[in-house]
Amino acid sequence: MVVSLTLYTFWAAKRGRDLNFHGPFLFGCLVVLILSAFIQIMFPLGKTSDMIYGCLASIIFCGYIVYDTNDLIKRYNYDEFILAAICLYLDILNFFLHLLALYKDADRYKCRKFTL
Repeated sequence: MVVSLTLYTFWAAKRGRDLNFHGPFLFGCLVVLILSAFIQIMFPLGKTSDMIYGCLASIIFCGYIVYDTNDLIKRYNYDEFILAAICLYLDILNFFLHLLALYKDADRYKCRKFTL
């Protein structure tokens, strides 16, 4: 998934498309995601809401992978490669962590549903 998102970003950059307009939208989605995490800490909503949270978080971090790869191509110069690598690494790490949480919740949901 990460390779396909990176290839898409390089293809879009070669075509001249600018993906920097995704930044404010992704930040807003991340704030909503953090607020919903706080709500789930205070009032646990169940396994289905955990699955929805994992799915939405995975989609948001897919967007961040595309956005930060586009920044790596267009904004950062050679001297700032460490900052760009850290940003991209954190996006990939968060994507996989939320994807693993989604799979864990889906497995628990499936096991409970079919047990007698």
